[in-house]
Formats: sequence, C-alpha cells, structure tokens
Amino acid sequence: MNSKLKGTLCGIGAAVSYGLNPLGALPLYADGVNTNTVLFFRYSIAVILLAAFMLFKRQSFAITKKEISVLSVLGVLFVTSSLTLFLSFHYMAAGIASTLLFVYPVMVAVMMTVFFKEKVTMVTVLSIILALSGIGLLYKGDNGDVLNMTGVLLVMLSSLTYAVYIIIVNKSPLRMSSIKLTFYVLLIGVIFIIVYSFAGGSDNYIHILNKPKEWMFASILALFPTVISLLLMVIAVHEIGSTPTAILGALEPMTAVMIGVVLFNEELTIRMATGMAMILIAVLFIIAGKSLTVNKITMVISKLGHVVVKHWRWKL
Repeated sequence: MNSKLKGTLCGIGAAVSYGLNPLGALPLYADGVNTNTVLFFRYSIAVILLAAFMLFKRQSFAITKKEISVLSVLGVLFVTSSLTLFLSFHYMAAGIASTLLFVYPVMVAVMMTVFFKEKVTMVTVLSIILALSGIGLLYKGDNGDVLNMTGVLLVMLSSLTYAVYIIIVNKSPLRMSSIKLTFYVLLIGVIFIIVYSFAGGSDNYIHILNKPKEWMFASILALFPTVISLLLMVIAVHEIGSTPTAILGALEPMTAVMIGVVLFNEELTIRMATGMAMILIAVLFIIAGKSLTVNKITMVISKLGHVVVKHWRWKL
C-alpha cells in the first residue's frame, strides 16, 4: 500500500471514528454525568487500553526530557480543545457549536502556509470550501438559535487548539509509534482534567460511574472516538500531511448525521443529502490530488451548482 493511500484511508477512518462520539456521550449526559466525568473516564479507559497494548507488544514506555515537553504541549492542546467545545454548549446549541468547530481545516491550511510555506493548491482551497459548505448544510437548527459571543470564542479556541495539535504532530521531532504518542497525550489529558475539575467547584467534580451501561458507553467513547481516531489521525498526518487530514475531518459531522438517521430515526432531508454530497466531493478531491485538471474541477462545480440551485428552488 502506497503512502498516500494509507494516509487517506487512515484519515477517513479517524474522522468516521471520531464521528461516533454521540453513541457514547449522549446516553451519559442523559444520565446526568457531567462533562469532566465523561472526559476523565473516556481518557482514562483509553490510557489503560493503550498501556495494555504496549505491554503486550513489549513496547518501551521510556521517553526523553525533550519528548516530555512536546508531549505535554500536545496533551494540553488536545484536552483544551475538548473542554472548550463542551463548555461552548452552555452558550449555544450543540449543532451550531459543532458546525463552527470545523473551521479548523482553514486554520491548519493558513498556518501551514504562513509558518511553513506550504503551497496552497486550487484543489485544497476548493476542498475546504466544499467541506465547510457541506457541513453548514448538515446543521439542522431550530428557529431562534443565536450566536453567543462567548460561545463563539470558546469554539474558535477549540478549533485553534486542535489545528495547532495537528500541525505539531506533523512537524514535531517526535520519532515514536502512534500508540506511544497517543498514550502520553491522553495520560497528560487525564492529569489536566483532574486538576481542572478541582478548580471548577463541586459541580465539576469527577464522579464514579454507577451503572453498567455508563461504563459501556464510556468504553465506547474511549475506544472509537479516542483510541482508534487518534491513532489513525497520527498516521494520516505523517503520511499525507496536516491540511489533507484536517479536510478529511469533514466526515466527522457527516458520520454523526448518519448515526442519527440510522439509529435514532432522524429525518434525512434533501438539504442534508446535498451537504453530505459536497463533503464526499471534497474528500474525493483530496484523494485525487494533483491528478485533477481545471476542466475536471470546472465540470464538478457546474454539476454541483445545478444541485444547489435546485435545492434553493425547492426551499428545503
């Protein structure tokens, strides 16, 4: 398997895995489990799973002082991204926050261009536009939803910290397996959450999960949107780069929408189907890469334009 195909498949796998968050998080929130508790058990179970795998494979846990500093930065960035996103839900609808979150591919592309002189191709720009537009169509808001400035700032911080996380994974001098890197990132995240929970008052304290089903949902969170997603994301970043991996992340909200349709009997409208089609086209552009010609891109834009016009004509 060549490097590009491997990276693309891992990027898709990472995005789809992360999109499974609702399967674990929503039932826990319905049981009254607070955010810190959810994140603590999500990360802790993931750390145990990764440690067990490293022991089974007889991988060394040893790290240098230089590696500790980089891993600490990655751990703080990742947990900050998670916390700020969940905090934003107190100020705006979760759907709006999750939609705004996906400005991070743009942030990644801009920072890679400004700081690392990465050339931004027409395919990359078009993929970002299609992905963000498609995600916008996936959002199904209620009348009266508003953008709260505090909520927006929290989501932007979440996007920024995740974008920086992706870039550091790509550009850092770390030369260790994705399993070892993810283990230490999540371990540092666990420590951060414990400290944060005590600083936030009694309502934010970490509580023990009491029901077997709560442990089951926490394990789902630990395995799919945490262990599998992060491991595959690290591989994807190393194989195809930060910007393409970030754009492939547009599959995350699409996965969440499909879960709602298939498992929770939510309605799939033409507007949402159009959004998913735009995301898939963006992903195909990333896969095709340099093989795309201007004529091919123009043809796709033309066909997509007809779909969008029909979409607005039907007022869906």
